[in-house]
Amino acid sequence: MNFCSACGAPLVLKIPAGDSLPRHVCDACGAIHYRNPRLVVGALPEWEDRILLCRRAIEPRHGKWTLPAGFMENGETVAAAALRETLEEACARIKLGDMYTVISVPHIHQVHVIYRARLLDLDFAPGAETLELRLFREDEIPWDEIAFRTIAISLKHFFADRRAGQFTFHTEDLTTPPPR
Repeated sequence: MNFCSACGAPLVLKIPAGDSLPRHVCDACGAIHYRNPRLVVGALPEWEDRILLCRRAIEPRHGKWTLPAGFMENGETVAAAALRETLEEACARIKLGDMYTVISVPHIHQVHVIYRARLLDLDFAPGAETLELRLFREDEIPWDEIAFRTIAISLKHFFADRRAGQFTFHTEDLTTPPPR
């Protein structure tokens, strides 16, 4: 950040009074501009013994498979974001279940939240950010073609929990970037 969104003056990176971290501060009007992690929210839609995955039509990871998910918007709840992203990316109607995984990804300033969900019908189609959709059984998941580590982690938890006969809430921290 270079300029204050409140008054347009140049910003200075410093620790404001009463804070412990450097922030972008406007010395002209006193505004403090916080840059906090962004929430990526999505759903793990189930139909019988299969999971709905989307092949991405956008970067990053164009052409790779993912769950329907994206950035939460201001003014919406986490659950509403999961419903909206599923509708936008897969044109799919779902019934949200429990929040299933929360994975912190601090090196890219994100937190990924995935809900379990049930597809209400098979009337789905690719949205603007999706090349194709497909229902996958566990043995059909294209593991080498999964777009993001958080999605692979969520899927692995799902299939392990399903085999165990009990679904539990999972949290993880991905503190290192993926290998290149």
